[in-house]
Amino acid sequence: MPPGRGGGAAGAYRLRLVFSRIDHVGIAVEDLEPALEVYRGPFELPVAHREIVTEQGVEAVLLDVGENHVELLAPLSADTPVGRFLARQGPGLHHVAYQVTDIEAALASLARAGMQLIDKEPRRGIRGSRVAFLHPRSSTGVLTEIVQPAGDH
Repeated sequence: MPPGRGGGAAGAYRLRLVFSRIDHVGIAVEDLEPALEVYRGPFELPVAHREIVTEQGVEAVLLDVGENHVELLAPLSADTPVGRFLARQGPGLHHVAYQVTDIEAALASLARAGMQLIDKEPRRGIRGSRVAFLHPRSSTGVLTEIVQPAGDH
């Protein structure tokens, strides 16, 4: 392992190379409009994209923060993952998403490292991205998403 890269288990350095950057931070909200008032108003973050992602049961809004994003997520119904999260924990931080260039290779590397995958295969995300989630038990209590953006994002 190169000096100054930290200790830890064998392969930890290779695992860090799986992620290229933080893509976004996901925030669960009951209603998008009041949340947008805060993020567009005092925070002055521009809306980059808004979309209903039926496959995940959410309406999502991406707001630009430099080259990264805040993603506001409102459930389409109470029986969706975000709806259940809100019922259990209320609004707030839902997940941290890391960008990858090859989601299949990232999933394989994470599985070899012993991470508990929620998704063994990528699914469709916002703006045509491919996404997969890691269980919070594997990532210090934080739901972790890996994102391979569509070619034009």
